[in-house]
Amino acid sequence: MAADDIMSKISKATIKKIVRMHNGAKLSDKAAEAIAAVLEKKAKSIASYAVKNAKRKNRDVVLKEDIEDYMLKGGD
Repeated sequence: MAADDIMSKISKATIKKIVRMHNGAKLSDKAAEAIAAVLEKKAKSIASYAVKNAKRKNRDVVLKEDIEDYMLKGGD
């Protein structure tokens, strides 16, 4: 089974709560699933970059600076 076939790890409830807290809007389940899918894709991209960045600096541990470097490079 491909990684994309696995159900989202970010819960719909969490997405709905974040949107409600910051925007006061309610989301349908499908909308929450769509946001979760986008966030997971972005998280995978950030994690991949951060791991490569840490290895490039001869570290086995990803640090906050690796995430910040991703943001400085402009992300995706």
